[in-house]
Amino acid sequence: MESAHDRRTTLLAAAALLALAACWGSTFFLIKDLLDRVPTLDFLAVRFAIASLALLVVAPRAVGRLSPLVRRHAVVLGLLYGVAQILQTAGLAHTPASISGFVTGLYVVCTPLLAAAILRTRIPPVTWVAVVLATVGLGVLALNGFSIGYGELITLSSAVLYALHIVALGAWSSAQDAIGMTIIQIMVIAVVCTLATVHDGIVLPERTSDWVSVAYMAVIVGALGLLGQTWAQAHLPPTRSAIIMSMEPVFASFFAVWLGGEDLTTRLLVGGSMVLVAMLTVELAPRRVVEGEVPHIAV
Repeated sequence: MESAHDRRTTLLAAAALLALAACWGSTFFLIKDLLDRVPTLDFLAVRFAIASLALLVVAPRAVGRLSPLVRRHAVVLGLLYGVAQILQTAGLAHTPASISGFVTGLYVVCTPLLAAAILRTRIPPVTWVAVVLATVGLGVLALNGFSIGYGELITLSSAVLYALHIVALGAWSSAQDAIGMTIIQIMVIAVVCTLATVHDGIVLPERTSDWVSVAYMAVIVGALGLLGQTWAQAHLPPTRSAIIMSMEPVFASFFAVWLGGEDLTTRLLVGGSMVLVAMLTVELAPRRVVEGEVPHIAV
């Protein structure tokens, strides 16, 4: 029987992920505008370097309290998230912000599939229905003739990596290690992006408004966002976490149309609605038939 304290903690964790989804959604049109002046990898390197410094200043001893196993897990998580960020941001340079948000949101469907494959859990029919529906929705959103565009393809690849990150984070995270794990993850992301771009120099933002955007995406979305996700996933199973975070594309479209100046097209409404229905199909299925109760594992 779940206690009142456990219920409050679970509700707080869900609220943290919903707030994170809103923050993520708000960044799509900001990043697309910023990439007109700052290269993708340069932006990511600066963003996560600032995020690393912010967390290290707040909690300088957190990493030292982690066990060697937890540190290794955090490095793997950082690599997964870092490559996903690179692919997603690169895809955004070739894809409208609203469509990028929906394609990225497919991680909510990938999560139970990957968790089932990794943990050898049976994939129920309702999950297959959601996968097919989401795939058709992606086709409506992103197909250009008979081929998927470059931007949509690499964005979809980032969604798979995000799903792997969610599954692994749900298996490895703990509330007491959340800050230390977050710091290592963000430091790894910063190193990966810096190494990928340092050979030709790093281009820094020149406008004050661009620095404000980078600071927001570094401290609020990057540092606090990943910290909130790491803590929340210690209290919520991966599939439920992914379902809550699937609100990201809804927020992304809202901000892209409202503040980013994009048109609300029939294609976006139809394709986006199909992806959202796929996400709701996974959410409304009984918990016992959808992957979600993933135990913490040590590997």
